[in-house]
Amino acid sequence: MKFLSELLFKHSVSGDETEIAHFIFDYVRKQSSIWKVPPEIYFGEEYHDCLMLKFGVPRTAVFAHLDTIGFMTRYENQLVAVGGPEVIEGTRLVGRDSKGDILCRIIGDEQACFHDLPRGIDRGTRLSFEQNIRVDEEYIQAAYLDNRLGIYNALKLCETLENGWVVFSTYEEHGGGSMPALLNFIQTNSPIRQALISDITWITEGVEHHKGVVISIRDKYIPRKKFINKLVSFAEKSGVPFQLEVEAYGGSDGREVQFSSHFIDWCFVGAAEDQVHTPDEKVSLFDLDCMLRMYSFLMEKL
Repeated sequence: MKFLSELLFKHSVSGDETEIAHFIFDYVRKQSSIWKVPPEIYFGEEYHDCLMLKFGVPRTAVFAHLDTIGFMTRYENQLVAVGGPEVIEGTRLVGRDSKGDILCRIIGDEQACFHDLPRGIDRGTRLSFEQNIRVDEEYIQAAYLDNRLGIYNALKLCETLENGWVVFSTYEEHGGGSMPALLNFIQTNSPIRQALISDITWITEGVEHHKGVVISIRDKYIPRKKFINKLVSFAEKSGVPFQLEVEAYGGSDGREVQFSSHFIDWCFVGAAEDQVHTPDEKVSLFDLDCMLRMYSFLMEKL
């Protein structure tokens, strides 16, 4: 859990993913020599904090977004939401501006949200939930399991992956942004026909803890049924417990794949959490393990 803990303490509110992007890039440089297939690495200022790893001859890409929800400071101690955080009065926020480190609390609600720091905070400063990681025999609970667990899953997959793209995107929590450019790069350099979205979904009346990884038949958007049928068929052969999700709301980088100018099938595959977009997101360790095993199996078959 040490590496996952390090991931969870990195700040990357949408539009400010530089710190975590460089952290993951350094990790890849150090670890890739002992992976089964060392990847080609695409990273740098020209890619705007995105990171692309190409293994062998790809047929499928895995996408995991680097950013989190959070807040941005405005005027007169006002806070503006970035993405869709739950605004809970008293929640502790952290960040840093030109005057130093910041630790403050939320005052108010979604209609009028402020911070209580005695001094002013530089305009445009991004604040995120204070981290508090709790792990027991059944669960991990922390801020930003969405999408640190998706990143963790993608990096664990890299250890044994022979053929495929593993791509870390930005801006997902606040309307998307980097996916069109990433897809164009992939389709120009080593095209694929299918994609998996390594992200975290919701506990609902039909999706429960300890029942396995979730394969999403739909959220707000609808993947192609033929591809879903193929994916579920492989999942059944894997022996890894999984659940099927049908929702009317929500979205992911899959939306960007579906809206792109490329014919690429896609599906969201990930563990489910409750207390979504709060400092207390909660995921079953069994479901996380199922996610890791399912991705390893699917990427061999697809």
